[in-house]
Amino acid sequence: MSAINKIQELLGDKADNLLSHVSKTISKEQLHLPGSDFVDRVFLNSDRNPQVLKSLQSLYNHGRLAGTGYLSILPVDQGIEHSAAASFAPNPIYFDPENIVKLAIEADCNAVASTFDVLASTARKYAHKIPYIVKINHNELLTYPSTFDQIQFGTVERAWEMGATAVGATIYFGSEQSDRQIQEIALAFERAHELGMATILWCYLRNSDFKKDGTDYHTSADLTGQANHIGVTIGADIIKQKLATNNGGYKALNFGKTHDKVYSDLTSDNPIDLCRYQLANCYMGRRGLINSGGASGGDSDLANAVETAVVNKRAGGSGLILGRKAFQKPMKEGVEIIRSVQDVYLESEVTIA
Repeated sequence: MSAINKIQELLGDKADNLLSHVSKTISKEQLHLPGSDFVDRVFLNSDRNPQVLKSLQSLYNHGRLAGTGYLSILPVDQGIEHSAAASFAPNPIYFDPENIVKLAIEADCNAVASTFDVLASTARKYAHKIPYIVKINHNELLTYPSTFDQIQFGTVERAWEMGATAVGATIYFGSEQSDRQIQEIALAFERAHELGMATILWCYLRNSDFKKDGTDYHTSADLTGQANHIGVTIGADIIKQKLATNNGGYKALNFGKTHDKVYSDLTSDNPIDLCRYQLANCYMGRRGLINSGGASGGDSDLANAVETAVVNKRAGGSGLILGRKAFQKPMKEGVEIIRSVQDVYLESEVTIA
């Protein structure tokens, strides 16, 4: 079966809507789209120093998607973010950090993203074989009662010393601690750039009041779009964001400022257009948008991952960062899921909408 036929089969009754959609919101001609020359075309005239450009190029030029302008990243920071038990009990081999790196290599990913000592424990063996992305802050779940805050677990200098190509961080936009997190990560990203590393920001919303009348606006296109806009403003080279599932968060929650054209002209109900609005807030694609793969849902994981990749690519995004759907399964099956996502970005018939 050809790659496009497999993609169509996995999309099922959504195939026509997602593969044939023509965006009439933000024109693709206005976007800075992925391509083999992306670093030269987009970053060369920025203030990023040659070492950062080298790091960005090494991310985009590694693995099966090398030279395409797209990224396939394996993220495994869930041992802290969701507890090691919840994350690794489904497949206990991943309590051993080396298997995390092996999965990323076997699946031919552009990079592997994880915590300080997951990567430090294997750095001498693998940091020169696959780009390392060190996640420098986390929300830990051992405090009781639970608190929700991103705190730093180490220094940017340590990430550099272990040979990391990039650092990653999370900000909980909308949370009580977001002002402090923004200041901390802005400084951390400035230091990372001084040392020549690229920067990736997990731009997540976190506020219980973002849920109203049974609708969860944590993945609303207008709110996540603004989170992205703040993220690129503080120096993120790449934005990681959850795929938008709805819109109108500003209006439903009745706070902040927005504009009617966001909803009438710049978005539609199609998930591709919602994702494109997220991308527009990343300086029209001058900073790459990678969407997260989300939690494992069992037998539907392969289809869901491919669907997310199709939406991201057709919106003009730069790839997928997929973890639990892969590492909570036997390694062979995890590799298959990651490679099926990569097939979307390699398939010429999946075009920009």
